[in-house]
Amino acid sequence: MTPGRTPALATRVVRDVLLPLAFTWLAGTAIAFAVAYFFTQRAFDRSLLDDAYLLATNVRVDGAKLQLGLTPRELTTVLYDQAETNFFAVHSSDGDFIAGNPMLKSAPVGTSPGYRFEDVELEGRSLRVVTLRRDDPIGFEVTVGQTTNARTVLVLQLLLYSVPPQAALLGLLAWWLTRAIRRDMQPLAELESAVEGRDANDLAPVNVHPTTREVDQLATAINSLLVRLEHSVRAQREFSGNVAHELRTPLAGIRALAAYGLAQKDPAAWHEQLQAIASSEERASRLVDKLLALSLAHEAEARLKLGPVALDELVRDTVLRYLPRADAAGVDLGAVGIDAHVRVLGDPTLIEGILNNLLDNALRYGVDPGVAAPAITVAVRRDVDATLLSVEDNGPGLPGEQQAHLIERGVQGDTGHLLGVGAGLGLALVAQYAQLLQATMTLGSGPQGRGWSCTIRLRNAD
Repeated sequence: MTPGRTPALATRVVRDVLLPLAFTWLAGTAIAFAVAYFFTQRAFDRSLLDDAYLLATNVRVDGAKLQLGLTPRELTTVLYDQAETNFFAVHSSDGDFIAGNPMLKSAPVGTSPGYRFEDVELEGRSLRVVTLRRDDPIGFEVTVGQTTNARTVLVLQLLLYSVPPQAALLGLLAWWLTRAIRRDMQPLAELESAVEGRDANDLAPVNVHPTTREVDQLATAINSLLVRLEHSVRAQREFSGNVAHELRTPLAGIRALAAYGLAQKDPAAWHEQLQAIASSEERASRLVDKLLALSLAHEAEARLKLGPVALDELVRDTVLRYLPRADAAGVDLGAVGIDAHVRVLGDPTLIEGILNNLLDNALRYGVDPGVAAPAITVAVRRDVDATLLSVEDNGPGLPGEQQAHLIERGVQGDTGHLLGVGAGLGLALVAQYAQLLQATMTLGSGPQGRGWSCTIRLRNAD
């Protein structure tokens, strides 16, 4: 369906409300009319039956014959009606005519209930007729008929005084509903105008004045979506800026190494420069991976759900994965506190990311050539309401006033600058992951005041 042919929501709501209401009104009017007509007919019929009983009480036996003991004047009084014409006839049980109009006849009446109503035609006029059977003193039947003009007029008056006012009330209700629904739908039109008229780069919340809970919930959902989009766009822009900034140095180094190698004639120099290029490429790849991880951490902030994580198993697997690299570097890598089952509230990917970055930093910066036995220890310590996860080394360490500054993105510290490795993103990632895990991060010195340590305080899951 094209937008131009799609009906407005207010129109559909009014239609969906008024059509059932109109059908209900018609059905209710028909039922009310049928009930009123039924009881009106019963009232007229009851009056007609009373006239028949009155005539029957005046039928007497004169000798062997039945006679009606009423004078013409008395008959006029009994059967008088201001609007209708009445007819009557009295017949014996054998069908002999006794009094009244001989043309007014009806079928015989049974013993129960002793009377019968029917509609007949007499002299071109429609009559409502009741026939009453009596067996005392001798069996006879009294038939009283009445024209139906008053009944028809009464039904028409009933329709006239009931249907138009109800139709007017229905029209007034339709006008009121249409006005109220369009007023309640106005915030939707404002919301449409606010969203349609804004620039694609404008992700600020939409200002709407809702009149109903549904419109308020819709506006809240749209604003929540805009907040998530703004967060995602900001993360993408930040990632693009980080890539452009951080890759400029390694790419320039690779270009310089390649240019220097091309200027040499000695194959040994070429080999040396190729090794340097491979090392720089590895550093650039690591840098891109960390930038991607940091960008994903920003995007995961809005939809992250924390759950129970087996910290002892995660630490064991991560340490085993780094053992070959530690052995190659001559570092004693170990873990303590993972003999018992430890469960924390977190996310496996983020906790593994914390361990990866801390171990990578420790292997890069935490090895002191002057120490005979360089060591890195991953420790898990259970507290009353939290679990402490720490990575410690006995390397050169870092002065306390520089440790907080080290968390800032792009800061490597003196050791990193001396080694010429890293991009200063590892601890920034650890800090971001800790924030997502609703954990706290603490930097300090290693064992016996030597080296460096990073402790993450995680919430217990049980």
